[in-house]
Amino acid sequence: MNHRKRLLRKEIAEKKKSFSTEQLATWSAELFGQLEQYPRFASAHTLLLYYSLPDEVQTHNVVEKWSKEKRIVLPLVRGERLELCVYAGKDDLKKGAYGIEEPSGALFKNYEDIDLAIIPGVGFDKRCNRLGRGKGYYDRLLPSLSSYNIGVCFGFQVADDVPTDAFDQKMDEVWTENGRL
Repeated sequence: MNHRKRLLRKEIAEKKKSFSTEQLATWSAELFGQLEQYPRFASAHTLLLYYSLPDEVQTHNVVEKWSKEKRIVLPLVRGERLELCVYAGKDDLKKGAYGIEEPSGALFKNYEDIDLAIIPGVGFDKRCNRLGRGKGYYDRLLPSLSSYNIGVCFGFQVADDVPTDAFDQKMDEVWTENGRL
């Protein structure tokens, strides 16, 4: 299983190299332009987002925009786990694990308050299976949430079949720049 996951990660990473940063930013804006119109997004008061790496669906503008109207919670890596903090603005961000910008304020403990979680992935399939980067951070976090979980990726990251293990967490839905799968 791990071999199949490694191969799929490598295949998707190769595809990513063929697209410019500008193209990924355009697709990210298209994806969130649609997702922001979705009733589940519109009605959510507390959103778990992520502060994107350059090769992920870009979230920096979305985090900033919606932090004025909704409570935005971002993950930070602590050892083998993800902890959550409320986003308090760009000045609150510090470089964390893997070069990810992470909030540096007080920890967010009210997991039951999270209405909607937007989760990145290396790949997804149409059955909402998620392929992460291989460290299991979201697979350990998601069982402790009661949120509706939406995976986001670019269209070329959708695979016919994502290999899964018992601990892998499925999404409720998956969205790309082409809309909901």
